[in-house]
Amino acid sequence: MVTAIYPGSFDPITNGHLDILERASHIFEDVIVAVLVNTSKSGLFPHEERVAMIREVTSHLKNVRVDSFSGLTAEYARRQNASILIRGLRAVSDFDSELRLALTNKKLNPELETVFLMTSAENLFLSSSTIKELVSLGGSAEGMVPGLVAQRLAQKFQRNP
Repeated sequence: MVTAIYPGSFDPITNGHLDILERASHIFEDVIVAVLVNTSKSGLFPHEERVAMIREVTSHLKNVRVDSFSGLTAEYARRQNASILIRGLRAVSDFDSELRLALTNKKLNPELETVFLMTSAENLFLSSSTIKELVSLGGSAEGMVPGLVAQRLAQKFQRNP
């Protein structure tokens, strides 16, 4: 069985992330959404809440599971016997940093391949950072994140969804 990992902080998960994940679930037999625990960074949502939200919004994808990790992605992939890393690309500007990451991961774990999936056109502008800023300034994230996430964002910023 081929195991693929989709790593990230997912703070919060967006419709762009879900788009990539749903398509990856049709390509690979086993997909792990690997939520990075970064103790040096405080996210908007606590790690446990991000994991719970992702589990809920991906429950319809039977070959997708959600896990947490800290440290190097390449080492996490080795521990999971995963041979594929999934990375989403929105624009050419993403490619430069993603290519460097892919080459670094390959150096650290020669068995690991990175597969890039382009985000669908309707999600090209989405990023977790943009969503958080939008909602913090009074905007709505509806249609850009799953409904559950829109509700939690509104609660964080004390707004109606």
